[in-house]
Order: sequence, then C-alpha cells, then structure tokens
Amino acid sequence: MSPPLSRLQALTTHFLPSASPTATDPTKYTHTHHIHTLSPTSFLPRAAEIEPDAEAIVHITSNGAILRRTYTEFGDRSRGLAYFLLKHGFKRIGILAPNTPAFLESIFGIAAAGAVNVAVNYRLKTEDISYIFTFSEVDVIIVDQEYLHLLDDFRKQRPGVPFIIDTDTDATSGELSGPFDEAVLEGLRWDGENGAKGWKGLKAQADDEDDMIAIPFTSGTTAKPKGVVYTHRGAYLAALGNVIESGLNFHTGRCGYLWTLPMFHAMGWTFPWAVTAVRGTHYCLRKIDYPLIWKLLKTENITHFNAAPTVNTLLCASKDASKLPNPVRVTVAASPPTAHLFEQMTNLNLYPVHVYGLTETYGPITKGYHMPVWDTLPLKEKYARMARQGHGFITGLPIRIIKPDQPDGVLIDVAKDGKEIGEIIFFGNICAKEYLKDDEATRKLFAGGALHSGDLAVWHEDGSAQILDRAKDIIISGGENISSVALEAMLVQHPSVLEAGVVAVSDSHWGERPKAFITVKEGKEMKGEELIKWAKHESAISKFMVPREVEVVKELPKTSTGKVKKNVLRKWAKGDYSEK
Repeated sequence: MSPPLSRLQALTTHFLPSASPTATDPTKYTHTHHIHTLSPTSFLPRAAEIEPDAEAIVHITSNGAILRRTYTEFGDRSRGLAYFLLKHGFKRIGILAPNTPAFLESIFGIAAAGAVNVAVNYRLKTEDISYIFTFSEVDVIIVDQEYLHLLDDFRKQRPGVPFIIDTDTDATSGELSGPFDEAVLEGLRWDGENGAKGWKGLKAQADDEDDMIAIPFTSGTTAKPKGVVYTHRGAYLAALGNVIESGLNFHTGRCGYLWTLPMFHAMGWTFPWAVTAVRGTHYCLRKIDYPLIWKLLKTENITHFNAAPTVNTLLCASKDASKLPNPVRVTVAASPPTAHLFEQMTNLNLYPVHVYGLTETYGPITKGYHMPVWDTLPLKEKYARMARQGHGFITGLPIRIIKPDQPDGVLIDVAKDGKEIGEIIFFGNICAKEYLKDDEATRKLFAGGALHSGDLAVWHEDGSAQILDRAKDIIISGGENISSVALEAMLVQHPSVLEAGVVAVSDSHWGERPKAFITVKEGKEMKGEELIKWAKHESAISKFMVPREVEVVKELPKTSTGKVKKNVLRKWAKGDYSEK
C-alpha cells in the first residue's frame, strides 16, 4: 500500500486546475486544457463583444412605449443584476413575469451570479405558485408588477423573502423606473466600487457544467408540480440544438425571434440562450395578441417564433391573417399538430418546423425532418409526414419506442412498421438531470436508464416517430384502440370547425366511446349533430371512431402553452363544468 503522503498527493490532483502539472510529476499535464465548461450564459458577453450595437431587444412596455436595446445594454443590465445578487448573497431566485426584457435579463444575470432561477407560470393557482417557491427554497423573487398580487399567500407564509418588482416601463431610472431597475444600477455601482471586473468577475462559464442553472416546474395538472433540474451543460447543448434544428442562423440577415412562447415554460425551450447565441433580436410580448402579432410579422424583421398548434390555429383564423412576403419559420410543439394546420400555415408563408419534447428534455428533443422527396407527394400525404414527430435532435441520441407493459426497467423496441404502438423514450445530453428533491419520481422517470415520455407512438420504417396519444388518453371502444389525437385531426378538417378536443365517455355496450368538444370558426354556425352526420357519411373517419356526442363550446380549456386540458374535458363530459 502506498504511504499516506503519496495517497494525499494523488488525491490533490482531483482539485488542481485542468491544465496544471500533476502533483506527482510537475513536468506532466493532465491534458484537459482543450476543454472548457459549457454554459449558455457565455453567449451574452460573446454577443455583446462581437456586435455591441446590434439590436438585442424590442418590446412594447406596460406604459405603451416601444423599447429597443442593444446587446451592450442587454449585457450591462444582466451584469448589473448579477452583481446585485452577489452583493446580497442571493442563491435561489424566483421569477414571476410575462415575456419582458426583465425576464430575459434575469435568465442571464442569475446564472452569471452563480445562482439558480426558478421561473413560475403566472397562470397557476396561487397555492401552486406558493408551493413552488417554498419547495424550491427561493430567497428572493423577481416579479412583474401586474402579478404581484399572486404572491399575497406566499408573503404570509414566507415574510422574510424579499421581492424585486419590475414595472416594465421604458425608463431605467427616475420616476417611471422601479425596484428591478434600481437593483441593476446598484449592482453596476457595486462592481465599479470593487475593482470594475465586469464579466470577468462573474460566472459566464460555470465552475461545474453539471451544476443547476434553472428549475422549471411541470404544470402539475394531476399532482403537485415537479421541479425539473436543468444543468449548464444540458442547457448549452439544447440551445445549440435549437439553433441548428430551428434554423436560427440559416439566413443572411439577423434572426428576429418573436416571443409568443412563455419564457417560464421549460425556460422558453432554451430559446433565450439560442437566440442570443446567434445575436438575434428578441421581440418580447407581454401577452398573446393576434392583431399585434400579425402587425409585427408584417412590419418588423420577424424570422422565427415558437407556438403550440392551438396558437397557430387561432393565428391562421385571425381576420388579420394574410400571406407574408417572406417565410417565417415557426417551431411547432406542445401537442400533436394536424396535417390540415400545416397546410394552412404554409399557405400563409408560416413555414412549420415540427419538434416534440417535454419539460424534462429542455423542451424540443425530436424534429420532423423535411425530406426533398416529400415535395413529389400529394399535398395531404406531404403534410401528414410533416406532422410526424420525427427523429432525435443532433445534440441528443436517437429516440426509441418500446413495448408497453414490460417488467420495470425492461426496454424492448416495437417494430418499425408504423402500426405497433409503444412509448417514446430518450437518452443523452438533453435529458434533464433529475427531479428536485424527489428520488422516487426520478427513479420512475429514468427506469431502465431511459427517460420515459409517457407518450404513445408508432415507429415508421424510416425511423421517424408519430405520436398517437398519452396512455391515459387512448379510448378503447369495443376492443378497438382510438387515438384521440387522430380523431381530433380528422374533425378539424370540417370547414366550420376551428378546434377539437376528444375524450372517452362510458358506453354500456362498447365500454367507451369518444366525445368531442369543438369550437367553431368566426362567422360559422354548427350543431353537434351536424358534425356527427358529416363524420359518418362524408369524412374518412372509421365508423368505430365516430363520436357518440359532439358539444360545441366557446373555448377549449388549455394550459399556458396551448395544450388542451384533457383532464378538464373529462370532467365536462361528466357534467362538471366547475373548472375552465
């Protein structure tokens, strides 16, 4: 056995800088000088250095002013917030805000301070907001003034946690500015008084790339929200994946990204970092406003946005809709889109980039890659293939689809025949690290060494996946499996139907039958019986899939990201309309 001193010297090599001589032989190096830790925070100082005067942020503020900030200003404000957090020793920072410049600056400023952000959906119940901020142990909360009242319960439970209020105006100092702007200025002054280190005094590169950078939470529709642990490395690689897969840098001009997707949802699918990586312009939106979106699409340099199928459906149905002179790439995810929607979008020059993922995969992790041969197919077949979820991202590993109902941890692939149904599973860099403080849920998520999606799909011969449903949303009628997703896609092909949501209802003869809830296009009228008649006699819907009932509603219940709340529809189907 080696003497204690030798063992101690060997141990110290684990703590030496990566490009340093080893403790046992000063002439030898560890040969890791070619590696640096990965963190997407580094994209901001890099962008500000390369193009300091490039337009980074465009925003209509809460006081109606048009705000435009350069990358120098974006970087300086993020840096000021970072030093403010360092000065006060804050380590876990909550964010409760819409898509504002303050939210964007906070994402970079918090990480630059070596801290972790906990961004929360402001559409959740107040008790869920309080639960998330308490469970994640935040020590300060950045909150938009409009949503301050949502923290009344939390304030009573945790009176010692301070709030930094953002007024979202065009002023950075003076009467119209607020505590968030004051915090930024305080941090910049503090840096100036302590050596003016700038970005060099911050953590643009993480000490350990496997450390937490953010804890987004699941929606918690059927259980308490779960905190999903994102790392610097995972966020960096997911962001670069989105640069490539969504084509953020495919054009010769500057990328202009419109913030229709909530930044709080899976950290905006990592697009705060991805857009900054290509020095693009962030067009921030406080809320979804279809006339405003069309105005911006027609008057500003918008080249990309992300949106769920329901947002795209309503955007295409807007009275302001018209074909754009230049194509805009629209990354579509959150729920399975229909081929019909993709045809509508393409006709408006909204070019769909179809991706799929989960909060647990940093947002998108697969893409439906457009194949040149598809342009030779009949249009309906072409758009049907575009609506597949496709293959794994370039920064991850190939997806698999496995047989359900196997022993715990056993992974057996289904046939690549487009018929056998299984569960999509994921591997690799852009899988989240774990659930926060929940070992049992983490074990279930990664059973057998794969991240389980809970989504049912078929695997086509070309290796692409096509989602049918989540396991709980499959309708079993007379022994036949009915995909609610597939039936919804068929129902919206009726010229008067805007959206459709389908759930199972009990049937004494068949066990279960589908019930459809639909919304009708503006200026159209329809009764449920008319759609059933159309489904039976004029559509391509198989007889066993025809809904037993169709209910016309003003609006379908949706999550903040545009997914139809099937749990609420199931309650509606039983006559319980207490939840919207």
